[in-house]
Amino acid sequence: MDTEAPHTQRGHSSPDEGEERSRFVFSGAEAAPGPGSGPGSGPATAGWLTWRRAGLLGVACTVFLLLFSNFVVQPFLIPSRSMEPTLAVGDRVLVNKLAYRFGGRPERGDVVVFDGTGSFVREDADGNPIGDALHGAASALGLADPADSDFVKRVVGVGGDDVVCDENGRIKVNGVLLDEPYLFPGDSGSRVPFRVVVPLGTLWVMGDHRSQSRDSRDHLGEPGGGMVPVEKVIGRADWIGWPVSRWGDAGSVGGGRG
Repeated sequence: MDTEAPHTQRGHSSPDEGEERSRFVFSGAEAAPGPGSGPGSGPATAGWLTWRRAGLLGVACTVFLLLFSNFVVQPFLIPSRSMEPTLAVGDRVLVNKLAYRFGGRPERGDVVVFDGTGSFVREDADGNPIGDALHGAASALGLADPADSDFVKRVVGVGGDDVVCDENGRIKVNGVLLDEPYLFPGDSGSRVPFRVVVPLGTLWVMGDHRSQSRDSRDHLGEPGGGMVPVEKVIGRADWIGWPVSRWGDAGSVGGGRG
């Protein structure tokens, strides 16, 4: 009797050995370095990419805000007392640049921001373009004082109006006494009598704090006679955005539109 167990030879491709090799190859593939591994792909690189994304996001947000402020709504920092009590020093009003863009025209009582170059201030020689651009960007975001040529005043007369201040300091427009509840307490319509007829396409503007405001009255004897061309109006100051305690309609704070 043959007592020796039959000897069975296994080929190189036997199932058991194939399973072992498969497990080895699969394990090796998992351990093999991939395209994102190796030096320079650790936490430092990930952190740099995070900061880069944050920087790009910041730049994109800044560009969006600048475009928004240039074409839709611009913050405007109030630098003086000329519009008290309606607007106080340090207030940031939101200027609606679409108010007059589609056929609308400034009306009596509107609080407007305008470029006074050529009417309230003379044309100046070109300054530092880089400095002007940086200041303009900061001003457009409400982070810096407005340009020296930008003003905020209330429209008292529009084209064709006959505006009169009598000897008692009362303002009349086209013969009708003007109700001005927005005036600073104790102020009259004007301490200096005047009479003007506002040319078409221009505005007669005055501050609410008449005794502290340099406005159309102060430029009567200059070229243009203190009139502001309508095309120089940047927009209508509709809202007070800051400080929070003064949130509200910039045209109605202190008594309503004139």
